[in-house]
Amino acid sequence: MKISKKNFGLFSSGKKVALYTLKAGDLSLSLSSFGATLVSLQVPSRKNQTQDILLGYSTLDGYVYNKPYIGATIGRFGNRIGGGKFTLNNSTYELFRNDGDNTLHGGRRGFDKHLWKSAAYEEKDGIFVRFELTSPDGDEGFPGNLKAVVSYGLTKSNELIADYTAQVDAPCPVNLTNHAYFNLAGEGNGNILSHEVRLYASAYVEVGPQLIPTGTLTPVARGPFDFNSPKPIGRDIEAAGGGYDHCFVVDGEPGQLRPCAEVFEPVSGRTLRVLTTQPGVQFYTGNFLEGVRGKAGSVYDKYAGFCLETQHFPDGPNQRGFPPGIFGPNREYHERALFAFGW
Repeated sequence: MKISKKNFGLFSSGKKVALYTLKAGDLSLSLSSFGATLVSLQVPSRKNQTQDILLGYSTLDGYVYNKPYIGATIGRFGNRIGGGKFTLNNSTYELFRNDGDNTLHGGRRGFDKHLWKSAAYEEKDGIFVRFELTSPDGDEGFPGNLKAVVSYGLTKSNELIADYTAQVDAPCPVNLTNHAYFNLAGEGNGNILSHEVRLYASAYVEVGPQLIPTGTLTPVARGPFDFNSPKPIGRDIEAAGGGYDHCFVVDGEPGQLRPCAEVFEPVSGRTLRVLTTQPGVQFYTGNFLEGVRGKAGSVYDKYAGFCLETQHFPDGPNQRGFPPGIFGPNREYHERALFAFGW
């Protein structure tokens, strides 16, 4: 196992951005301290060809103006909060609305737009980077002083581990995730419609026109959202409205690390298996990508990558029937995800 660190850029304030590269097993992962971002992931194929399977940018500037949130850590609250507000303990909190009438991925300056404190370390059979960020009371409208600690790393068994913790001194919605876009054929190498996906989900969170939940958890059986058996992403995508951007209800007990998704890319033979402790996973097929200038001349358009964002349900603070996403002095936030690769 090997860890290296170099300078990824410099802000006008004089603050330096670090780029870490971790090598363990057959994988190589690069991470930036700006946005606690997954920058690249080199994975072999069955043809002995190693490729970067993460969409991204070649320079720091791309991540500073990263409208699609490529690779970034998302917080305080991933996904959408309807109407840009919520009520908690008889107080209504107004948030910054950056998605029409709604708040998306933490607001105008979410965790993806901050420089995190960072340090690399080795533990058991893995190597990791620990990122820390403090969010003050009132940040983007959210209550309480919050400290987030996120660790990403690789194991000798070709697994990418994501560990999310947060402590806040007042009751507050917390929903951390990572917004990596995968293309198992290699970033910039066509679209992801032929990738075969299985989701361990018997239901999904039904949404309205602005992608805000209706409050209904809809069974997926025998419809376009049914991924209980593996199928190509593109098979039913038109019947699903031309793209998936939906939170699926992960089967099993929330809080327990359990299967969430499996993906197979037939040309490279690469596989991805995802496990999570979270109640849901947002399956997104890059529907809003358009002319995004990526790495080494790549241009990312619609369906250039897919996301599997393990998370609590969107608009949780406003939906009584959803799992509680409120954390505070007596309830620490702690979630975990595992991405296992094969070929």
